[in-house]
Amino acid sequence: MPQAPTDRSADLAAWMARAALGDRVAFAALYRATSAHLFGVVLRINHDRAQAEELLQDIYVNIWRAAGSFDAARAQPMTWLISIARNRAIDSLRRAKTDVKTVSTSLPGAEGEEDHDLLARMPSDAAGPLQLLEQAADARELTHCMKQLSVEQQQCVALAYYQGLSHAEVAEHLTQPLGTVKSWVRRALSALKQCLARASDAPVKGA
Repeated sequence: MPQAPTDRSADLAAWMARAALGDRVAFAALYRATSAHLFGVVLRINHDRAQAEELLQDIYVNIWRAAGSFDAARAQPMTWLISIARNRAIDSLRRAKTDVKTVSTSLPGAEGEEDHDLLARMPSDAAGPLQLLEQAADARELTHCMKQLSVEQQQCVALAYYQGLSHAEVAEHLTQPLGTVKSWVRRALSALKQCLARASDAPVKGA
């Protein structure tokens, strides 16, 4: 006879608590009970089955390490596990998009001669010194402004704009009402806009 959802959640919470104490038997039980579901979550985000299988192993390593931080009073076990799986899968896709693909830009020279650089005569599209300075200044200003936000606002902005979660997913991740999360995000963006505007109007040191 299948267990009721409340019984299943109680089992998962108990296995989590024992895993946090280093109980590998409990962790194995947790894996058997949840791995199929979490694999489906990962596979919906990363459609490469081989990569999804590798990710699943990484996810359970993270779960083993973070089991002690699970609070049954704040979140359902499966919700917490799914959040870890989803975030790890999203992070893997983001890293894959930013991986630098390199190709050879030189041709071998004749014996005793140096290789020929195919890009030597092409204009560089890399940022110049002034652009790099502006980018560094922008990054410092944003970091400064982020520090002016409350902890809750910083978490919301990081999850929504750095990890690409929807407001509903952020609310689930933080176990907060959706309306509260939307309010935090709205106020955070308003505060960032005002802070960055003040920074752009500030006089340049040494000018």
